[in-house]
Amino acid sequence: MSEQIPISIFNWGPCVVKLKVKDEFKKLLLDEAKSNNEDYTTKLAGILDKETGYSPESKNKILPTLSQYIGVYDQAYQRYVNKPYDKLPEYVLSALWINYQRPNDFNPPHDHDGRLSFVIYCSMPKELKKEHEDYKGKSCGPGGIQFIYGNGPRDAITYMSFLPEENDMFIFPAWLKHWVAPYKSDCTRISVSGNFHDSAPLNNIVNFAPKYLKNKK
Repeated sequence: MSEQIPISIFNWGPCVVKLKVKDEFKKLLLDEAKSNNEDYTTKLAGILDKETGYSPESKNKILPTLSQYIGVYDQAYQRYVNKPYDKLPEYVLSALWINYQRPNDFNPPHDHDGRLSFVIYCSMPKELKKEHEDYKGKSCGPGGIQFIYGNGPRDAITYMSFLPEENDMFIFPAWLKHWVAPYKSDCTRISVSGNFHDSAPLNNIVNFAPKYLKNKK
């Protein structure tokens, strides 16, 4: 057939963006985590050695740079759906925490609260990389992250799997189910996660209110 036939291939499923954060931002995330001690282990789905929330003061230092990366997601999303926003979203950082994953820790399939979620990998120990290289199975492998969407026959794409590298950041819809595989290597992998709402949840309204409202008796 010599005649060229124009075609369109449509994006299907959620928009997941993978990018690299700068070393300076990674250092800020790690430095600010040292002064925080709010235990997040009871608030999250993960079976991890340690999960700690950032203080409001730390969030204020982190948010300006973090917002730039969320802006990159918004640009990518508009390309993904091939349609510009009628109105740019306005986000509120509703949660920010740091994860310390140790041998046999894992995150079962779960989703998050809010509009957007993200994870930033601050360290990727060489022991874990070697364990993943030696893995022979068909899953996302030791320490891998997998995003799961929908059901379908084998020729449908229903998941995406990655072995994260240091400084990798994934931004994705908060409702998208995902899980993190355990590993056996004697090392600690550090990552930072968070959620953005596009409006303040009513049960957390005091946390997002101006200071004068918080201090009002």
